[in-house]
Amino acid sequence: MRRFLSAVQNFLKDEDGPTAVEYAVMLALIIVVCIVAIQAIGTSASTTFSEVESAL
Repeated sequence: MRRFLSAVQNFLKDEDGPTAVEYAVMLALIIVVCIVAIQAIGTSASTTFSEVESAL
């Protein structure tokens, strides 16, 4: 029983789990920002190509 309680205490003190979750959340936010930026650039480029096409 003492080993079980010790294992539970070590699990509660261990900070590797929350750190991994924090990194996963940051990665997800970075991916969302990249997708939004790529969409904005794509829309802008599409508009530019359409203007050039109509000018020709």
